Amino acid sequence: MTTIATIALLVLLLVTAAGAIWIRDLIGAVLVLGSYGFVLAVLWASLGAVDVAFMEAVVGAGLSTVFFLLTLFQTDTLKRDAERQNPYPPWQGLLGLCVLGGILLFTAADFPMLGDPNSPPNIHISPTYLKQSLIDTNTPNVVASVLMDYRAFDTLVETAMIFSAGIAAALLLWRKAS
Repeated sequence: MTTIATIALLVLLLVTAAGAIWIRDLIGAVLVLGSYGFVLAVLWASLGAVDVAFMEAVVGAGLSTVFFLLTLFQTDTLKRDAERQNPYPPWQGLLGLCVLGGILLFTAADFPMLGDPNSPPNIHISPTYLKQSLIDTNTPNVVASVLMDYRAFDTLVETAMIFSAGIAAALLLWRKAS
């Protein structure tokens, strides 16, 4: 993906993040937050992190949006929100967004250039995975061997966390039938 397209995605990401803070309507804010998750998934995919992009699309854009909407419809928050319309966003949220953006931009200056063949991951660990994965794991797909063999415990913990979050959300939204 070109640099211009990546910058456009980053700007769209910032706009959706600010929009989620700026919008006073809760349903609108949830939908903008869902679009933030979608734009972030597209950005991850454009950077080559397809597994992270898939999880962001499922959890960030899909499940969290559905859970937020279900929660809003099961409470009387929408009525209270309609009664107290404030046209201005919370200044603390906008200030925090600017500070966080500045910190992220400051730390991103230390990252290696995108596609740099001499970056530490390309020199140290990636060649080992590419050369040894078939021998070590007997799996022809390098990505699958990294996720399920080299990093199996990490993948298991990530899966358990997502499962636990889903169970917790289901328990919070579950109501006994009267």
